[in-house]
Amino acid sequence: MPTRIVSVLLLCSVLVSFLTACGGGGGGNTSTGTTGAAAAPAVPSSAASAPLAGVPASSPVAIPQSNVPNVQPIAVAAAPGLTRNMLTTSVTVCAPGTSNCATIDNIQVDTGSQGLRILASALPASLQLAALPSGGGTAGECAVFGGGYTWGAVRSADVRMAGQLAASLPIQLIADPTVPTVPSDCAGSGLAVQTTTLLRSNGILGVGLFAADCGSACANAALPRWYYSCTVSGACQASAQPLAQQVANPVSAFALDNNGVVIDLPAVADTGAPSVAGSLIFGIGTQADNVLGGATVLRANAQSGYVTTLIGGQTYSQSYLDSGSNALFIANAGLPECGLWYCPATPLSATASIAGTDGTTSTVAYSVGNSTTLFNSANNAFDNLAGITSNSFGWGLPFFYGRRIYTAIESHLTSAGTGPYYAF
Repeated sequence: MPTRIVSVLLLCSVLVSFLTACGGGGGGNTSTGTTGAAAAPAVPSSAASAPLAGVPASSPVAIPQSNVPNVQPIAVAAAPGLTRNMLTTSVTVCAPGTSNCATIDNIQVDTGSQGLRILASALPASLQLAALPSGGGTAGECAVFGGGYTWGAVRSADVRMAGQLAASLPIQLIADPTVPTVPSDCAGSGLAVQTTTLLRSNGILGVGLFAADCGSACANAALPRWYYSCTVSGACQASAQPLAQQVANPVSAFALDNNGVVIDLPAVADTGAPSVAGSLIFGIGTQADNVLGGATVLRANAQSGYVTTLIGGQTYSQSYLDSGSNALFIANAGLPECGLWYCPATPLSATASIAGTDGTTSTVAYSVGNSTTLFNSANNAFDNLAGITSNSFGWGLPFFYGRRIYTAIESHLTSAGTGPYYAF
């Protein structure tokens, strides 16, 4: 199996009644129901496009400039199921080429996955989106993540955010009634996260390191737990899916400001905050509000999206920066554990080094608070919530507070060369 799809999508949104934490592809099924759901770390899969010829990844270059409005409001606030650190926004979807549109609120912002996924129940009945074909039938997709999956049809929509338009973008409509039968290999992937109650949102906006959620592997072969051709009788069979018809990162489809995103969130106190407001800024080096400045660029693995974290003599080669994970997910932290969360008696302060594939490193500070104390507060945004994972280090949403985090899309030209990379 190609490296880029070993772990498939990780959207992980949140399974508070089923998982208290799901980091590193793990998780458990014990929960108090009041701890706030954990969002699983993401291992993005890559669309297959080669780097631009003659443009070394590290070379400063001139890129097209834009004056299109590019700032999308984002926020962390009270979320369903007492979910903490849920970063959300609103997305407008339209029938392609028309003014028949709807703005869907409570969409999770996820730098750890690719593509827009919306619950069918969140769309008004008046908004009909055309289904994309596959093998003589309707295209369906199984999106597998830590502890569960979403299943639905692939449909075409105009997606609007700020002043940007991704025209005729393939999206996943979760729990689409036109494809009611979940293929058995998809259903065997864990919990069916097909409702607002389980998803803890109305959908997921994947703005990660890659342009498409699977890439050339799915374009060239029918792979299990990816794309399917579904007949009118409801039977679905795995099928190849052309790259242009795969669920895609909306940012990569913008006319301008399409090479990545910046998430800009204010710092929060160690005790947390009831709510936080920030910005999702489209583009890197395309406007005055998204220049890299002195940010350190950390190149990510072009297939998996991983970087490396080094801490306390341990090396975590499977590390990632993911706004869709609601905690820091740390393996072998040697700290007191409360269920699947860490709960030191007093907050722990530490430092770590994050290294890119080219050897560039950045030393960062972080802290781990007592999860029980945090969950017992009325706050919703925490910069020191940490969960347990098996063999990785996930820099989830707590790492984003007080930083400007850049996520550059693979093979797209930026002011620091081509992605994929993170910068902060």
